Amino acid sequence: MAARTKTAKDRPSYRCTECGWQTAKWLGRCPECQAWGTVEEYGAPAVRTTAPGRVTSSAVPIGEVDGRQATARSTGVPELDRVLGGGLVPGAVVLLAGEPGVGKSTLLLDVSAKAASDEHRTLYVTGEESASQVRLRADRIGAIDDHLYLAAETDLSAVLGHLDAVKPSLLVLDSVQTVASPEIDGAPGGMAQVREVAGALIRASKERGMSTLLVGHVTKDGAIAGPRLLEHLVDVVLQFEGDRHARLRLVRGVKNRYGTTDEVGCFELHDEGITGLADPSGLFLTRRAEPVPGTCLTVTLEGRRPLVAEVQALTVDSQIPSPRRTTSGLETSRVSMMLAVLEQRGRITALGKRDIYSATVGGVKLSEPAADLAVALALASAASDTPLPKNLVAIGEVGLAGEVRRVTGVQRRLAEAHRLGFTHALVPTDPGRVPAGMKVIEVADMGDALRVLPRSRRREAPREEEERR
Repeated sequence: MAARTKTAKDRPSYRCTECGWQTAKWLGRCPECQAWGTVEEYGAPAVRTTAPGRVTSSAVPIGEVDGRQATARSTGVPELDRVLGGGLVPGAVVLLAGEPGVGKSTLLLDVSAKAASDEHRTLYVTGEESASQVRLRADRIGAIDDHLYLAAETDLSAVLGHLDAVKPSLLVLDSVQTVASPEIDGAPGGMAQVREVAGALIRASKERGMSTLLVGHVTKDGAIAGPRLLEHLVDVVLQFEGDRHARLRLVRGVKNRYGTTDEVGCFELHDEGITGLADPSGLFLTRRAEPVPGTCLTVTLEGRRPLVAEVQALTVDSQIPSPRRTTSGLETSRVSMMLAVLEQRGRITALGKRDIYSATVGGVKLSEPAADLAVALALASAASDTPLPKNLVAIGEVGLAGEVRRVTGVQRRLAEAHRLGFTHALVPTDPGRVPAGMKVIEVADMGDALRVLPRSRRREAPREEEERR
């Protein structure tokens, strides 16, 4: 008896549980989202064809489409409007992700109260807290409004029922991982549940012209938890960043269908709530009457916003065979590179056998190469115990050959430093237009940059190190 040939319906099929990518054979790693061990067999669906149906609206030339319906409406929080590209667009779905305790719920509760008005109601649905707990937070931060409605629900059908009853212009769901649909198998937060909840809310937003803000959890690696398909479905993805022990919080755009992703919103988290910072540079500076050895200022770009930040370094005699190298707010690899460049190209030998500590002020994280020159000068200043000149900022990338390379946005950085009262700047060659009244020193390599240190003290540091040996 001949064996029966397997049809397409009988063949097994495999699907990635992270992004939903499908294949006919098993793979250890998903080619779409690069996740390991997420491809599982689920059975191939029957082959179906879709017949043409009745259209909901006729196709028209794009020039005849009314674009006024997609006009952004302000949230009442200027820093959030900056990141969103002017405000919330009717029908837009925004996903806000961040670590636990960073301040997501506080920010969205404040936005919910400020966006509520007579013409625009706001519905805040909490799935992680009770209504009384949210009320206590609202009293603390002053987010009480007669047009702000609050509901504690974890059932998708109940959430959709609230939409029919309240008819809000803005829906805030905290969070999407806590709501589940009774028609879908699986626990809340699973792939199927998150996909169903997000899909239902997205359809409701588009049909009603209602803006929606969804809170998403993150994994231990900092990525948004749940299926990656969720990031593709929503219109805007925002990342809420910040150190839990610092006051500064940053809202960074990862995806934005209505604007650019180069803007960054700055907030300060305090006991009374969260406040937008139009000028956050003061959080990263320490004002002193006299300069201190081991400190140097630089201007970093967060998106398109320039921020003046301070780099500090400290060197002490090591008590162990392997000297310590400790960093905070700086990349350890780039600090190690600057130490090697100073020793080989700058001829500073006082760093090899000393404990070195480097950090930033105010909890800001400097990861762009434009801070290399400031890190190198702070280390050289600490090694020679010589302060840098007052009101000096350093901007530039340092290569392994000791050269100082150009970076983007030099003119924007210099304008911000000049606005804050800094009069001198070390920059790579050919910086472009310089603000009036600001003295700019062009440096080609580390040898030129180290000349800003007093020469006598700079020469004593290696000699003192040799005497100790």
